[in-house]
Amino acid sequence: MNTEDHKKERIAKKIARAGICSRRDAEKWIMTGRVAVNGKTLETPAFTVGEDDVVTVDGKPLPQAAKTRLFLYHKPAGLVTTNRDEKGRTTIFDKLPPGMPRVVSVGRLDMNTEGLLLLTNDGELARFLELPATGWSRKYRVRVQGKVDEKKLEALKKGITIEGIHYKSIEAKLDKTQGTNAWLTVTLTEGKNREIRRVMEALDLRVNRLIRVSYGSFMLGKIPEGAVEEVKEAVMKTQISKYFKGRE
Repeated sequence: MNTEDHKKERIAKKIARAGICSRRDAEKWIMTGRVAVNGKTLETPAFTVGEDDVVTVDGKPLPQAAKTRLFLYHKPAGLVTTNRDEKGRTTIFDKLPPGMPRVVSVGRLDMNTEGLLLLTNDGELARFLELPATGWSRKYRVRVQGKVDEKKLEALKKGITIEGIHYKSIEAKLDKTQGTNAWLTVTLTEGKNREIRRVMEALDLRVNRLIRVSYGSFMLGKIPEGAVEEVKEAVMKTQISKYFKGRE
């Protein structure tokens, strides 16, 4: 491999690094003809570009990749975690504080789920943090209605299969009961769509409040609802050292 080839990277990765979308979305944009390189519209994401190639999205030059930044956001319930919602519902991006750079979310939280959501201006970092191989756990405080069977909670450590979908090991413990409600602490590493709600339903429990309190080593702490706190660069590079290794 010559030096020039070594400097090339996949087009979707380059777009994600510019912070305008995730790599997955970039691939979709390419397939729908929104991306061009040196004036030629791409038809497939199986394409690499070098430093001198001119990339445009919707006819506009791709922004230069900015320094990677990471933010902790206390998502309120009732907001959708998407840039545009086809049903016209309010999104998190409609409610972010003024002065925020263009960011993408690290994964998603359901509309009615509250708590910690990571945001970054680096779509490639978002992808890295979402990968199951990264092995980061997500911890939630969960309020459920119904009678809690602690033996069934303990059994979740072995995983559970619901309607043909297998969920890997989940740690769940009972914290306290309040009348017909109970508070649980639930920790998982997969984060499949509506995973906690579906697993609790399988245990005859109905989730009526769901709050994510941590994602990997990052904690919600006392960040006010709707507020954003930026992670200091030194802390970010220490906590996500695998991502930054060899990039600088």
